[in-house]
Amino acid sequence: MSQNPAATGAPGAKGGDPKSQLRRVMGFWDVLLFNIGAVLGPRWIAAAAHNGTSSISLWVFAAFLFFLPTTFVIVELSTRFPEEGGLYVWSKEAFGDFHGFIAGWTYWVYTFFYFPALLMASAAMAAYIGGSGTAYLAQDRTFLVAGSFGLLFVAVALNIVGLNIGKWLQNVGAVSTYVPLLMLVGMAAYLWHAHGSVTHFTWRNMMPTWDWGTVNFWPQIAFAFVGLELCATMSEEVRNPQKTLPRAIFGSGILIALIYIAGTFAVLSMLPADAVDPKSGVFQALTAGSTMLRIVLFGVIAAILVTVGNAGGVGGTVAGVARVPFVVGIDRYLPAVFGRIHPKWKTPWVAILVQAVGTGIVLLLGQISDSPNTAYQELVDAGTILYFIPFLYMYGAVIRLAYHGDRGANENEVLIPGGKLGVWLMGILGFTVVLGGIVLSLIPPAEAENKWIFEGKLAGGSAFAILFGLMLYYRGARAKAREAAR
Repeated sequence: MSQNPAATGAPGAKGGDPKSQLRRVMGFWDVLLFNIGAVLGPRWIAAAAHNGTSSISLWVFAAFLFFLPTTFVIVELSTRFPEEGGLYVWSKEAFGDFHGFIAGWTYWVYTFFYFPALLMASAAMAAYIGGSGTAYLAQDRTFLVAGSFGLLFVAVALNIVGLNIGKWLQNVGAVSTYVPLLMLVGMAAYLWHAHGSVTHFTWRNMMPTWDWGTVNFWPQIAFAFVGLELCATMSEEVRNPQKTLPRAIFGSGILIALIYIAGTFAVLSMLPADAVDPKSGVFQALTAGSTMLRIVLFGVIAAILVTVGNAGGVGGTVAGVARVPFVVGIDRYLPAVFGRIHPKWKTPWVAILVQAVGTGIVLLLGQISDSPNTAYQELVDAGTILYFIPFLYMYGAVIRLAYHGDRGANENEVLIPGGKLGVWLMGILGFTVVLGGIVLSLIPPAEAENKWIFEGKLAGGSAFAILFGLMLYYRGARAKAREAAR
């Protein structure tokens, strides 16, 4: 898939392929921790707890019907095509340049909506660093916006300086995310044993209750499990990717699924569902538990750790997703400047900077005329819709590419069990869940004051993002045609 810049006009080092300048700096532990940092989010546990006890079964259903099939699909595609660009490359191999661009473009543009939501949630969690005395800042718009920009700056700066530096933010971030959740589970288990649970759990109330709130929440459960494909976008920066990626993906997947379920139990054992903030509920629970145990420092330490963890999650997503417009820029369907490598730090710095600017603009626009919670939900739903479009391509690609004669020709490929039947089963399961997630994301949550404004901003923002990408694609396609004619 690599192309010579001299032929394509893509900028790079003197006469060399820009991708050849990338450094293989990611080992097994780097990838495993990268996956945890990219996927695992305390805010999803908070959202699940806010939805109530039925979220327990939703986690289990999503793990088996979506997370497991997706893991198998990603492992097969990443070991068959271990190239920079990941999902963009897989879609292009299966369906051609146009569909590859749509997959790559929506995968990149979703970050303009996802990052503001992640940053706002991260800033809300950081409010608990001061304990109950500063918890009110989790609903303060000025604090949330200022904190969001601060976290964005740190993540972008470290990833421009280099993945060999930025990966440490991801590694520390993953540990700093997982440890507080283990602290939460341990605290909840002790308090449950000593004082009982605030929420009564039964098999019946843990089953899904299909009201409008649950229907809108289902896509968030699925979205909480995505991100394992992210490191595959950096395959040419991973040491021995065909062996490293499968082990790290399966290992991190198990750790993530277990802590999501245990963490939701923990929050609901300490707080009633309707009192849980969908952004920072984990820290509400930690603060409440710390107060009961009279160990205020416990909650403060956890808040500090997760603030670092969230910065790592932002950094990991910045690092991974920026590789897609970088490769598309080399292919010239985006302006060639996107294919530039920084001469000193050897990173796709232009793609990273554009991503940061777009995120900042959407973050500010999302605050117009909405409460912080509704603005957050709009950003989450818009990000979900755009992000799931390339996943539809990915599930279709694994089925189509299964019929290529070279499947299984390389001994390092890790294929979906069950032959073509297994591929169809995994592909259809993932495709169905994702398509349902897109449709359900269009349903406004119960707390949205004006349902029509919510729908208009959601549909309008998503449509504009896709149409703008199509304009860039046809501009690039015409430029390539003129070059070929000359």
